[in-house]
Amino acid sequence: MAQTKREIERKYEVGADRALPDLTGVAGVADVVDKGVVELDAVYWDTPDQRLAAASITLRRRTGGDDAGWHLKLPVSLAEGVRDEVRAPLSATVPRVLAGLVRSRVREAELVPLVRLLSARDLRHLVDADGHLLAEVSVDGVRAERLTRDGRTAAWTEAEVELADDGDPALLDKVEKKLKKAGARRSASPSKLARALTETEPKPPKGQKAEKAAPEGATSSGKKAGKREAVAEAVRDAVGDAPGTAGDHVLAYLRAQRDAIVSLDPAVRRDLPDSVHQMRVATRRMRSAFRTYKKILDRTVTDPVGEELKWLAGELGVDRDQEVLTERFTARIAALPRTLLLGPVRGRLRIWTVARRTGSRRRTVAVLDGKRYLALLDTVDALLAAPPLLPAASAPAAQALPKAVLKDYDRLAARVEHALELPAGQDRDLAMHDARKAAKRARYAGEAAVPALGRPAGRFAKRMKAVQTVLGEHQDSVVARDALRTLAVQAHLAGESAFTWGLLYGQEEAAAADQERELPAVWAEASRGNLRAALGA
Repeated sequence: MAQTKREIERKYEVGADRALPDLTGVAGVADVVDKGVVELDAVYWDTPDQRLAAASITLRRRTGGDDAGWHLKLPVSLAEGVRDEVRAPLSATVPRVLAGLVRSRVREAELVPLVRLLSARDLRHLVDADGHLLAEVSVDGVRAERLTRDGRTAAWTEAEVELADDGDPALLDKVEKKLKKAGARRSASPSKLARALTETEPKPPKGQKAEKAAPEGATSSGKKAGKREAVAEAVRDAVGDAPGTAGDHVLAYLRAQRDAIVSLDPAVRRDLPDSVHQMRVATRRMRSAFRTYKKILDRTVTDPVGEELKWLAGELGVDRDQEVLTERFTARIAALPRTLLLGPVRGRLRIWTVARRTGSRRRTVAVLDGKRYLALLDTVDALLAAPPLLPAASAPAAQALPKAVLKDYDRLAARVEHALELPAGQDRDLAMHDARKAAKRARYAGEAAVPALGRPAGRFAKRMKAVQTVLGEHQDSVVARDALRTLAVQAHLAGESAFTWGLLYGQEEAAAADQERELPAVWAEASRGNLRAALGA
């Protein structure tokens, strides 16, 4: 059974004398408790081409200390030194649960021992006046050995300050101030492994330049940016500040979605909040881009990939849709007066949720472990490595992208107007569902164009999102009514009252009617001509 621990730490370069200042002078620290020296022996595993190291992921088998076992460290925010450490018991080979968490990076490649680190750790505990642990401070004398034929070695000394569970991050700043006054400085390497790989890099043959190990990639900076801004920032990072061609921008957007899918894989396996939703969104954004920018990328190549992305989004949707329905019904039940809760309503919802959730979770993990999913990742990598660009890809981004965005708008306009012409009922429900999908595609098109077109594309995407939200809430009510009918039938067959489920059904009908009344005004704002004219097409 794997366990997870959130790790917040900072590393420092210190002198060979291993001396540290007296940290009892740090505000809040009442005492420094000497815990002695422990010998640690860690072997780090990776693919021969260091795929995990390139993603700032470390996998090690360590003996010595009170946490001996397998440790997988997944970056949360490298800028802040935050990582999730997933632990598993000692075994001769990589534990299955940890192998699964790195599968999107490793694929079919073999994991092998790459580097061995021997550390003499001088450990101290910083405690408060009540003896509660605030942080661990260690000074490590490290010897690294590359586990290859040449077996190059390196040695250094470093200090490490790790915050205690639920500790105040402000303490790290206070300790750092004290350490810097004593001459310590922040380590240039984010981890011991990164430093070991750099300093034990095999020498190239005479006359040949060394190939640098893949750099550790950065993760979330922790800024409170919106999802649309985060997407645009990822694309800008890939494209750079140069104007670029339409092909440059589309490929940068696609790479950002590919990277999101791969990095979210372990979060989905760990069942982290919102991870399934975000991974599903990334697959949809990529597929939508293939369709929007069909004049830039050859559809004969991208259409089959798009179908596989549709399959993946559908499989992820089984889990996500259940999660959304459960949250929706729980909130509605909580808002009802107790006098209207007739029968074991909450118990019936739990039974229904557990039965569906358990099966969907197993199915989701099975999909991520399957050959079809891994083949899709390889196919996307191959497409991005040798993109099927059409002649229009060489056009300036500011010229080609607006045309593609506006075509998606025209598609949406036709569907919204058709839905508004229909009377309330099943036909309108289906038409609004089709319009919702078109609104999502137009929104994604606008988001993808933000790095090239700037604020006009951002405003366009925002308006399309508003339309998508109204239509999405309407569709949620349609799906919810179908599920509520099932719950009512199950309650009736079990001899329970179905009154409350019928009441909730009525609430969902009213919610759908509200969205239908709201749509014309939202669409009027989104369909203003100046919004499209600002795109410069």
